[in-house]
Amino acid sequence: MATLVALVTFTGLRRSSDKTHQFSAQKPAAKVHFKKTHIVASRTSPKLSNRNLRVAVIGGGPAGGSAAETLAKGGVETFIIERKLDNCKPCSGAIPICMVGEFDLPLDIIDRKVTKMKMISPSNVTVDIGRTLKPHEYIGMVRREILDAYLRDRAADNGAKVINGLFLKMDMPKGQNAPYLLHYTEYTGTKGGIGEKKTLEVDAVIGADGANSKVAKSINAGDYECALAFQERIRIPDEKMAYYENLAEVYVGADVSPDFYGWVFPKCNHVAVGTGTVTHKGDIKKLQLATRNRAKDKILGGQIIRVEAHPIPEHPRPRRLSGRVALVGDAAGYVTKCSGEGIYFAAKSGRMCAEAIVEGSENGKRMVDESDLRKYLQKWDKAYWPTYKVLDVL
Repeated sequence: MATLVALVTFTGLRRSSDKTHQFSAQKPAAKVHFKKTHIVASRTSPKLSNRNLRVAVIGGGPAGGSAAETLAKGGVETFIIERKLDNCKPCSGAIPICMVGEFDLPLDIIDRKVTKMKMISPSNVTVDIGRTLKPHEYIGMVRREILDAYLRDRAADNGAKVINGLFLKMDMPKGQNAPYLLHYTEYTGTKGGIGEKKTLEVDAVIGADGANSKVAKSINAGDYECALAFQERIRIPDEKMAYYENLAEVYVGADVSPDFYGWVFPKCNHVAVGTGTVTHKGDIKKLQLATRNRAKDKILGGQIIRVEAHPIPEHPRPRRLSGRVALVGDAAGYVTKCSGEGIYFAAKSGRMCAEAIVEGSENGKRMVDESDLRKYLQKWDKAYWPTYKVLDVL
């Protein structure tokens, strides 16, 4: 299991034990920089004539953006289909410091550098849980709409085509190397928001479309249990915002969540206040109100500027690959159960899946098959499966 650094364990906020007060937060596996791809394509893969391999990435979050960039850099004709280009997923937005360097993220997309974290009990006893950070370390706080757009734009700069569209369904190939036919509605702003039904033929598909993945349903990937995360963005007075300049708070207790945590995390000019639960989804608004009340003195005078809710998977899906279709990120279930951390793992899985396709296709010159995509799963499971299993036991 990878060495853990402070704070990341609390980015999705499920506690492992009511008695635990000292935590190691989760640091993903060792830093691996994007390297020039080594070509290992199967000799039986047919060469493509007069075109390159075509791959559609469904979903434009960290998983989809990272996958699309790697594919486009690797000579693959790449399409990203994303319905909400201003997507604001209810996510604490915490990323480990290693992700900044590994994915070459500019510092100006990081709203806050959190170096302190407090856990607050039902009786308002406060415990400092950020002491394991070294002087140069921090947890980056980002807004998903900013991070996701940056990764998509970088993919587009490398040649990926970004489609503002809603993926509807996919027709399976009618032969061994026949294309997948994708059905989607494209929104261009020319039809008053109604959209235009279109189709797209591709050779492979990466499902990066989140917990409610339609790609997963298309390949009968099976279901998983999900938590429900609820978050409000609250703009608070400047003098109160100063308190949260480099501080994040976690609230524990049955009032804020019987099985997760409540949180207050700082953003650029506001705080994100939220909670989550698996067992009491029907009470989520009551739990959110309790979280807000616990922090009320510090957010007094604040104005709610956005309300967000979203499911968070609790474990990987039973199936993550079928034919030339692979799942990554939340669609695959790559969220750590005791914490809800998923941004790094989404980006990492998207990149690893795309690398397998680039390698298997000889930089887009050959067709790929399931064995090429399966190499991604083998590498992923070898690197991260022990981490998921240990956290599942916790």
